Amino acid sequence: MDDHSDQLSGPGRASAAPPDVLPLVAFVATALAFLPALGGGFIDWDDGSLLLRNPWYRGLGLANLAWMFSTVRMGHWMPLNWLSFGLDYVIWGMNPLGYHLTNVALHAAAAAVLYVVAKRVLRVALSDCRATNGWLRAGALVAALAFGFHPLRVESVAWITERRDVLSGLFYLLTISTYLRYVERRSRGAYWASVGCFALALMSKSITASLPAVLLLLDVYPLGRLGGHAGWLTREALRVWREKLPFVALAGAAAVVAFWALAQGSGLTPLRTLGFGARAALSLYALAFYLGKTLWPAHLSPLYELVLPVRPLEARFALGALGVVAVTATALLFRRRWPALLAAWLAFALTLLPVLGVAHNGYQLAADRYTYLASLGLALLLGGLVTRWGRPALVAALLGLTALVALSWMQIPAWQSDLTLWRHAVALDAASGVARSNLGAALTADRRYEDATRELEQAVALRPGYAEAWNNLGLALAPQAGRLPEAADAFRRALAVRPRFGEAWNNLGVALATQGETERALVAFAQATVTDPSSAEARNNLGLALAGQGRVREAAVEFQRALALNPDFLQARRNLDQAERLLR
Repeated sequence: MDDHSDQLSGPGRASAAPPDVLPLVAFVATALAFLPALGGGFIDWDDGSLLLRNPWYRGLGLANLAWMFSTVRMGHWMPLNWLSFGLDYVIWGMNPLGYHLTNVALHAAAAAVLYVVAKRVLRVALSDCRATNGWLRAGALVAALAFGFHPLRVESVAWITERRDVLSGLFYLLTISTYLRYVERRSRGAYWASVGCFALALMSKSITASLPAVLLLLDVYPLGRLGGHAGWLTREALRVWREKLPFVALAGAAAVVAFWALAQGSGLTPLRTLGFGARAALSLYALAFYLGKTLWPAHLSPLYELVLPVRPLEARFALGALGVVAVTATALLFRRRWPALLAAWLAFALTLLPVLGVAHNGYQLAADRYTYLASLGLALLLGGLVTRWGRPALVAALLGLTALVALSWMQIPAWQSDLTLWRHAVALDAASGVARSNLGAALTADRRYEDATRELEQAVALRPGYAEAWNNLGLALAPQAGRLPEAADAFRRALAVRPRFGEAWNNLGVALATQGETERALVAFAQATVTDPSSAEARNNLGLALAGQGRVREAAVEFQRALALNPDFLQARRNLDQAERLLR
C-alpha cells in the first residue's frame, strides 16, 4: 500500500487541472464520441409514431402542454420527454439534426454528472487506501468515460425515440449526486433537491422507479448508514429508512401510472403465452446477457427477437441461469473482502429488474437501451479499480476506453436510416421475422416494392403470427400492378392474427375502395375508427367512403373528427371544405 501511495503523486501532478475542469472533459469527450450520430435521420421505428406523424408535441402552447401531461401515447407517460421534443421543434422544426444534438448533449451531461457522483462515492469507498485526490479524479473520470463511450449506449443516444433514456438518466444521476451531498452536509435543501430530481426522472421514464432501492444500497455500501455497525433498526437506521418515504411514494405512484399507460398501449404479454417458468428463465438469461454484452460488446443489434415458446431448459437459458448463480455466489463469497463487487452486482440487477421479463411486453428478448442505468455501478467498479491499483490499471483502462470509442463509432452508422438499421439487424440474425418485416417496410418506403415483397414473404414465413409483417406485405404489394387482391388478402391475414389492428383495417379499406368494393370498404374504415380511435387517417377515409355514397353530412362529421385528432391534416381540411360547400 505504501508503494501505491508513492506512485499516486505522479498522476496527481499530471492531473493538476482544477477539479471543476474534469466534468467538462467528460462532457466534451463523450459528445465527441457520439459526434457521428448527428448525421442520422428519423427512424420510423417509434420515431414515426412519436414525432413524424404526431402534430401534438410541436410547440409549447397551452394545448401542447395539456397534451404532453395527459397523453400515454404508445404506452408511456413521459411529459418531460415531450417537453424536450416540443423545445426541439420550436428551435429546429423537423430537422433531425437538432433532435440528435439534444440526445448527444443530454448523454454527455449525464457522463459529466457521473464524474461528480463517482468522485464522491470513490472517496468514501476507498478511504482505506490513502488514494490521492489525483487518483480519485482519475478513477472518477474513467468511470464517467466508460459509461459514456460504451457501444451499448449507442441505441439510447443515436435513436431519437430513446430521448427518455438520456433525459431520465441525467435526472437519475442528479438525484444520486444531490442525495450524496445531503449525506455529506446534512443539507435539507440538497435532500429535497434529490426528491425533486427523482420526480423529474420519473416524468422522463418510469424505469427509474427502482432508484429508492439503489439509494438504500448506497446507504449500506459505501456510506455505511445501514447494516454493519450502523445496524438495521437503530434510531439512526430508522431515520435513514424514513428518508426514503418520499422516494418510495413517488416510485409507487409512477409504477401505477406506468402499468396503466402500458395497458392503454400494447399491454403485457399474457401468462398463457409466457408462463412463470418461462419468465424466470428469460429474467436470468437477460441478466447474463446484459453482463456479457457489457464486458464483450460484440454483435450489438437493435432487435434480439424472442422466439416462442420459451423452453427454460434450452442450453442458452440454462447457461444464463448458471452464469447468474456463479456471479452471485462469487459476489457473496467475497462480500467482506470486496464489498464493491456485491454492491455493483446488486445495483445492476435491481436496476434491470423492471425489464428482465417478469412483466414482459413486446417481441424482444433483450434491448441494449436497458443497460443505460444498469451500467452505472459497473462503471463505478472500474473507476475504483483504477483508483486503488494506480498506473497499471489506468493504462489498461485507457486502452479499453479507446476500444469502446472505436466500437461505438462502428455501431453508430447502423442508426443512420431505416434501411441501414434493419440491414444491420438482418445481417446479425437472418432468422428474425420482425427484423425482416421492418426491413421490408423500409424498402417499401424507398419504393423498392419487389425487394420489399421478397423480404416480407420471408418475414411471414418465419413468423406467421406476426400481424405487422402481413400488414407490411400488403403495403408492399398494393402499389404493384395487378397485385391489389393479394394486398387485400395480406391485410386480412393480419386481421386474422390481430382483429383489433386499426392500421390493417384502414389499409384493407383503401384496397377494397380502390377495387370498387365501396360497401365493404365502408365497413373496414368503420372498424378502423373503432379499433384505433386516434387515427385521423381512418376518420378521413371513412368520410370519403360516406361521401361516395352521398352521405355528405355524415362525411363532414368524420372530416371534423379527423381534424380534431390532427389539426394539420390538410387533406381532411380540404375534404371538409368541399363537404360544407355541398351542404350549403
